[in-house]
Amino acid sequence: MIRKGRPLSGSGSSSDSGRYPDGPRDAAEGSPEQGDPFESFDAHEYAAGRGPQRTRSRVSSAASSPDFSGPDSQPLSEDTYTRSRRQPGEAKPGQSDEDGSRKSQRPARSLKARALGYLSRREYSRAELARKLKPYVEETDSLDTVLDSLEAENWLSDSRFAESLIHRRSSRLGTSRILGELKQHALNPALVEEATAQLRDTELARARAVWSKKFGELPGTPAERAKQARFLASRGFSGATIGKILKGIDEMWDGD
Repeated sequence: MIRKGRPLSGSGSSSDSGRYPDGPRDAAEGSPEQGDPFESFDAHEYAAGRGPQRTRSRVSSAASSPDFSGPDSQPLSEDTYTRSRRQPGEAKPGQSDEDGSRKSQRPARSLKARALGYLSRREYSRAELARKLKPYVEETDSLDTVLDSLEAENWLSDSRFAESLIHRRSSRLGTSRILGELKQHALNPALVEEATAQLRDTELARARAVWSKKFGELPGTPAERAKQARFLASRGFSGATIGKILKGIDEMWDGD
């Protein structure tokens, strides 16, 4: 009688030979328990299909990185690289010395040449130009001689300066403010009197233009009248002129 159950021990070899025609798996590849004990981890990676890619990446990274392992080569640290670079705006080595030598080779400007440079930009009074040139006067220079020469050559003129100042200030300031600025330049009294007569003849028209640009409407309240009057007085216009513009203003603004 044949019992049903597990096959006999002898039949196992025949079934294994059918499943593995080339021989038992343990003999061909080796099982995890009975495989090569010296088999490396890379071999398993290679068997799983990941070995070639990892090998190529290692080779490429090794080729791209510089080799500082030589006997004479030393890797540059971050501090060394920073010191070797010139910061933005930093002068090149020896540049300051070159600039200093170039400046020393330039000829010094004469006092008259410096004065002509000022006068080429705008009109100056004699007193104002003297203040500008005084820091540059040397022992061999004579400031009065230079100024006299400029006046003789018609480069310097107090009369032209007064006309220029009146032209620049008359559209915004009153007579008292402009005359005060003229007196600071120590002009000839005759020029000041001439400028005074010219400014007073045109003050009402100039004050009206300044008032129209700022306000444009007559004040309706005492507070508004006081505000407009203070504004015109701060510009240097006389009380009589302000009273003509702001009708009904207090008597305190009458007179010059």
